[in-house]
Amino acid sequence: MFLRGRPVTMYIPDQQRERYSLDHKVALPDRKLKLQWAYGYRGRDCRSNLYLLPSGEIVYFIASVVVLYDTEGQQQRHYLGHSDDVKCLSVHPDMVTIATGQMAGNSKDGKLLAPHVRVWDSVSLDTLHVIGTGVFDRAVTCVAFSTSNGGSFLCAVDDANDHILSVWSWQKEEQVAEVKCSNDSVLAAVFHPMDANLIVTCGKSHINFWSMEGNSLTKRQGLFEKHEKPKYVLCVAFAENGDAITGDSNGNVYVWAKGGNRISQQVRGAHEGGIFSVCVLKDGTVVSGGGKDRKVVLWGHDYRKQAEMEVGELLGPVRTLAEGKPGQLFIGTTKNAIVRAAFPDTLAPIVQGHTDELWGLDIHPSMDQMVTCSQDKLVYLWDTISHQPLWSKTIEDPGRSAGFHPSGGVVAVGTMKGRWLVLDTDTRDLVSTHTDGNEIISNVKYSPDGNFLAVSSHDNFVYIYAVGEGGRKYARVGKCTGHSSSVTHLDWSASSQYLVTNSGDYEILYWEASSGTRVVTMDAVRDVEWATSTCTLGFHTFGIWPEGADGTDINAVCRSHDRSLLASADDFGKVNLFSFPCSQSRAPKLEYGGHSSHVTNVAFLHDDSRLISTGGKDTSVLQWAVA
Repeated sequence: MFLRGRPVTMYIPDQQRERYSLDHKVALPDRKLKLQWAYGYRGRDCRSNLYLLPSGEIVYFIASVVVLYDTEGQQQRHYLGHSDDVKCLSVHPDMVTIATGQMAGNSKDGKLLAPHVRVWDSVSLDTLHVIGTGVFDRAVTCVAFSTSNGGSFLCAVDDANDHILSVWSWQKEEQVAEVKCSNDSVLAAVFHPMDANLIVTCGKSHINFWSMEGNSLTKRQGLFEKHEKPKYVLCVAFAENGDAITGDSNGNVYVWAKGGNRISQQVRGAHEGGIFSVCVLKDGTVVSGGGKDRKVVLWGHDYRKQAEMEVGELLGPVRTLAEGKPGQLFIGTTKNAIVRAAFPDTLAPIVQGHTDELWGLDIHPSMDQMVTCSQDKLVYLWDTISHQPLWSKTIEDPGRSAGFHPSGGVVAVGTMKGRWLVLDTDTRDLVSTHTDGNEIISNVKYSPDGNFLAVSSHDNFVYIYAVGEGGRKYARVGKCTGHSSSVTHLDWSASSQYLVTNSGDYEILYWEASSGTRVVTMDAVRDVEWATSTCTLGFHTFGIWPEGADGTDINAVCRSHDRSLLASADDFGKVNLFSFPCSQSRAPKLEYGGHSSHVTNVAFLHDDSRLISTGGKDTSVLQWAVA
């Protein structure tokens, strides 16, 4: 095959030589994927994206998936209508209809997928309306339903230079009005609860009160007068009497009298540092959430402090607050966690996830567990049945790759800086640490017999270690030298005798594992049985490459243990499922969306019942049922 004009030579195993034909048609796989669980939450750069629905589910988003999570019954449902990252969310006053806005994306053929708002039913998950395709620029960053006129209006702000504020009659999919909102970032846009013609926006150095008459919007700026003017007005909510309440980057709460643009009351220094969220509870009391101080504070009707609690450092600063069942709160954090809370001091994490680019994934050889590691320097060991982390550990360098020892007793973790380490899976203790070069460690893979570890690097080498004491002792025995580009993928032979590697310049090389010597006679490895198929280039996998592929379109591939399925992770947000072997060019496939842009890794669970995929920048882990 050819990639970017380079020929890639692949060798047919002897037993297939006679009957192999390039024209043979492959069938679609006989099983399908269904999204079962989405791990993670997007709190690091999105706000007001967490609500409790009357169904008892909380609704939030990660990547291009909107999650409806029943925390009591431990069930998730998923709205999968979006084609790229969801950035904002609003719940209609009927508490059933939901609007979500997405950013622009790229399709396989290089076309731009336009940013838009989708309005959908949270019971049936049916899409009701698609709004603003071709109107919004870059992304929809704020969206809100009106509350006083039966919720017939929807307002949205996009990420254009002027941050256009638009109002829509969403049931007719018609735009009612639009106006340039601000050159500076806009962080919130909400309708006044008692006046469907009044919209409040806030963001960098502004709060604006917009009056809508017919199809025009006129602005009154919020006046700070003698009060300390903040760099950012970070959030806005409304008291029962119609007053607007804002939290800002100076840690002050200001109350703006109903319908006016002047401050009528203030709570100075309500928090140390910014206030990212203000939430008015059903009983009229107010809760505020702090960034720097990670505090959640309850204020009485007179804005006097009644109680406070602090979210732990590991879970991170408060990003958004939502009222739960009576006496309960849900807290979304900037470290992509969701916490169930109750005053005075009950804080239980119910969703946790990575906060930076995610590539490292491996599956426990015999249990329903997986390990992930990311550039956020966190390593998680997850239980795929309860969907909760068994433990997490912070390491010194950003993580990139992970591999379980066949015993499951230890896991190796490769980093972005040439260091790799070994952790005990029971105690998470550090067992061993080594450095090979100073570049990305793309793979750490134990041989099937557990006696060797292959460490591949972007410095073009693969380092071979002899492994003793069940993964507790390491001695370097070889170094594979011969690639002229970074080593991207590798597989062990079932006999633990050979290695096959792929590189950034599309070479396929073979090695004798115990010494690191390159195998140059193809007949020695043509019929080798490979323990795994994670190399994206090879005779059994080359059918995954799409027409016109440039060689970087596919980030990972994985064969099921029963050798009937092959999954791939691509640059277009898709997880693809093929029949295995996949040795006919452009083999037919089933495609599944949920991630945004680069899907970085895929792996089947030990019993092939589920498939795990990781998103790079979207930081999500998705678990698919295979049926």
